[in-house]
Amino acid sequence: RRSVHYPPITSQSKSTQTGGSAVVASGLGEGQRLLSRAKRGWVWNQMFVLEEFSGPDPILVGRLHTDLDVGGKSIKYILAGEGAGTIFAINELTGDIHAMKRLDREEKAEYTLTAQVINAETDEPLEPPSEFIIKVQDINDNPPQFVQAPYQASVPEMSAVGTPVTRVTATDADDPVYGNSAKLVYSILEGQPYFSIDPNSATIKVALQGMDREMREEYLVVIQAKDMGGHMGGLSGTTTVTITLTDINDNPPKFSKNLYEFVIPEDLPIGKMGGKVKANDRDTGENSKSTYGIVEGDDQGVFEIITDSQTQEGILQLKKPLDYESKRAYNLKVEATNVRSEPGSGPFKDTATVKITVEDSDEPPVFSKPIYQLEVNENAPINTIIGTVTARDPDSTGSQISCLCRYFIDRHTDLERQFNINVDDGKITLAKLLDRETDMWHNITVTATEVRNHSQISRAIVAIRVMDINDNAPEFATEYEAFLCENGKPGQVIQTVSAVDKDDPIQGHYFNYRLVPEMLNNPNFTIKNNQDNSISVLAKHDTFRRQKQEMYFLPIIVTDNGHPPMSSTNTLTIRVCGCSKDGIVQSCNVEAYVLPIGLSMGALIAILACIVLLLVIVVLFVTLRRHKNEPLIIKDDEDVRENIIRYDDEGGGEEDTEAFDIATLQNPDGINGYLPRKDIKPDLQFMPRAGQHSGPNGVDVDEFINVRLHEADNDPTAPPYDSIQIYGYEGRGSIAGSLSSLETTSSDSDQNYDYLREWGPRFRRLGELYSVGESDRET
Repeated sequence: RRSVHYPPITSQSKSTQTGGSAVVASGLGEGQRLLSRAKRGWVWNQMFVLEEFSGPDPILVGRLHTDLDVGGKSIKYILAGEGAGTIFAINELTGDIHAMKRLDREEKAEYTLTAQVINAETDEPLEPPSEFIIKVQDINDNPPQFVQAPYQASVPEMSAVGTPVTRVTATDADDPVYGNSAKLVYSILEGQPYFSIDPNSATIKVALQGMDREMREEYLVVIQAKDMGGHMGGLSGTTTVTITLTDINDNPPKFSKNLYEFVIPEDLPIGKMGGKVKANDRDTGENSKSTYGIVEGDDQGVFEIITDSQTQEGILQLKKPLDYESKRAYNLKVEATNVRSEPGSGPFKDTATVKITVEDSDEPPVFSKPIYQLEVNENAPINTIIGTVTARDPDSTGSQISCLCRYFIDRHTDLERQFNINVDDGKITLAKLLDRETDMWHNITVTATEVRNHSQISRAIVAIRVMDINDNAPEFATEYEAFLCENGKPGQVIQTVSAVDKDDPIQGHYFNYRLVPEMLNNPNFTIKNNQDNSISVLAKHDTFRRQKQEMYFLPIIVTDNGHPPMSSTNTLTIRVCGCSKDGIVQSCNVEAYVLPIGLSMGALIAILACIVLLLVIVVLFVTLRRHKNEPLIIKDDEDVRENIIRYDDEGGGEEDTEAFDIATLQNPDGINGYLPRKDIKPDLQFMPRAGQHSGPNGVDVDEFINVRLHEADNDPTAPPYDSIQIYGYEGRGSIAGSLSSLETTSSDSDQNYDYLREWGPRFRRLGELYSVGESDRET
């Protein structure tokens, strides 16, 4: 129910016109009337107070009145200002002011208007304008609202009672100053007894001890905000708060089984999975992660257990190979431990037993060594035993029992087949002579295959070292060529000579140099040992002259210190040269002494150039002569290409028989003799052969062609390429005669075709077509 209040009007008279009439401003309510002051004129700063409303009918706000409104005097009230004419309207005759539309304090709390009295006939103002205020008084017409709804909040599980969770806030559009329309009180409609809320601050708190996320993770709490201080008649609004309990590490891992049993084959590769275990943890995230370890039963360190980061499973895998013959079962104690733990909480770990049974597998043979190193002397005789490889069967009860294996050499590693192996006992023998200077090491692969199961194969590397023997004689390190100056001094070092040996003795090389026996008393040269496996060649005199002897050969014997010692004879070439005063070689030739006197080097070069020019001219002349006499077809045994011979002459057509005589083929009765080839010029002349005799009816073409083909194949003058010969002869005719009726003078009726029936089934139909019966002839 809405009511209109008319409080006493307080006014301050500012200025009025003297002699004006008094103005009465009145508000109607409960018979009370407000009269104007004794002083004439409008009353200023009047205020009307009106509650906001939403009714459809106009509501009287107040009434304006002036002393001039007496009797039948024609006056008129007018209204101006905020909302005049739209929200507020004035009765021109009575001065009553009505509110025409809904007033909402939340939109506008007060309006300032101006009233004035004018002459209704002339519209002249009778009084100066007077300003007054209409104030809209608040009523509780707006419920509380949660502008940030819905709310999401979280709190750790197992939180203590009173732990703050979150705070919600509601707003009320009513006037917070006037009355209790905007005073809010909060309460929980749903969510008890788990949570509580402070009625004034709207802080939500934990209300129940020991809330466990693993039992319930999410709660929906409904919060109500009510105005009027929570009293009856107040308006309210609600919101929802979703509260999630966050996880803490309050649960230990727990194996799904106390005993796990796995069967693992003994040939399982290292690093491969042998089984899985799983410890479940009711926590989430990092709190649920665990690590696994083996705490008992694996003294040899055969197994390890790792954690799968995706599934949080424990993966059991091998660190060392299993051996069924040595150990067939394992009992392991596996432990799962949380990665994180809460301070002061209990042990977050669990244990389980893992029983592993090793399954026997057919394993390949095992060599006694992974790599064998053998030695053999070079040049050892063939079939020499170098060494033996052995393998055992790991599936046998005794670890030292040799397996029933067959041994082979992988020939991809012995391409030259230098070694052999006994397939039964693994003895490696020499198949070819070895040379250490060619290959010092030979690496071959030997395979061992079980006799009862050929798929079980194992391999071993055999490194064979070729031991050195003294089988190479030393020789000069290079092909020495010494130079001796004519003006040299006796005892001058001509050349320093060293030797090399392909052998490699353990004690190192030591070479002995000496002249051959016939050169021991050499009057020209001698040698000197330098004590470093080298010698110096010395000249004995200074009378060497190029005119006398230009070159000397000095054979030297080099011997090593091997057992037995090896030696070789090497020859040192010594040239006598002309040298400068400083001993620098200038010329080692004798041309200065053999050239005629007065003939310089330039003249000699000119003579040689002339001779070369003449030779070139002669060669060109001979080449041109040969080219002119060259036949059309080049007779060259090495030229096997197919050549194209061009004939520039057109010839005389069919009557031209000079180039090619084909009369024999066109008329085999005419010529039967030998026709020489016209396309080449033979170097040898052969006697013509007697032609084939024709039969009674002329030449047999098939025999004629065979004869010509035989002659062409055996003709030495024929070019070395295939040629095509076209035979235009078609033959003379058939002994059966012509079957055509074009040239015959007889008619069909005169001919008898009965003989066609005698030629067989193929001509029977033809005979029926051409044969005429007696009845046909009569008709």
